[in-house]
Amino acid sequence: MKLNIACPTTGCQKVIEIEDEKKLRAFYEKRISQEVEGEVLGPDFAGYTFKISGGNDKQGFPMMQGVMLHHRTRLLLQKGSKCYRPRKVGERKRKSVRGCIVSHDLAVLNLVVIKQGEKVIEGLTDEKSAKPRRLGPKRANKIKKLFNLGKNDDPRAGIIRRKIVRDGKKDYFKAPKIQRLITPERLQRKLKWKAEKRQRWEKSKAAAKEYNDLVTLRNKEERERRQSYKEKRRSLSRKLSEKKAKAAAGKA
Repeated sequence: MKLNIACPTTGCQKVIEIEDEKKLRAFYEKRISQEVEGEVLGPDFAGYTFKISGGNDKQGFPMMQGVMLHHRTRLLLQKGSKCYRPRKVGERKRKSVRGCIVSHDLAVLNLVVIKQGEKVIEGLTDEKSAKPRRLGPKRANKIKKLFNLGKNDDPRAGIIRRKIVRDGKKDYFKAPKIQRLITPERLQRKLKWKAEKRQRWEKSKAAAKEYNDLVTLRNKEERERRQSYKEKRRSLSRKLSEKKAKAAAGKA
């Protein structure tokens, strides 16, 4: 089995092939995101701690987080699912993926260095092999974390700029647009949105009250009209009955 080890601090990766089954037993029945001590791989990795980040089996099918199996299975995947990229809008597809539990069927197991040991591994944790980050952080909170800035400090002061050199033309600098930057204009805009939302709510509430009052008035007028109609019918019926009674009395 091949172990693809990545070190986030140096940006390097190293692939080592291990054929000794005793060393690989420490990884079996482990799941993605679980940690493994590096001492099981030998004295060179003493003090190191690795986190399992994924892997592929001998046929190239990737491990999928959340699938509690140690073998391959077929899942109906859609947009947003891991291990699948839809080609059409609304497309779903049943694809084969491997569970997140490590087994002997894997060909490559991906590991990430969480804790470094005393010994330096050439090509992985040594300073000579370190690759500088081409781009700096873009999000405001990550810029503050990188430069240890406070809550009220401006992250625009710590932005990383890249110098673009062009032959025969003037050099210039490129810088990322800071995301989730809280500025006075942003706060004022949020207050404006909040005020507009409250105005819409008050307007809707006033319109509903006006409508309910109008419905109550119309119902009252309808009840009064029906009541007056019934009273007219009663008086007309009373007059007719009195007229018939007088006519009967005159005949008698």
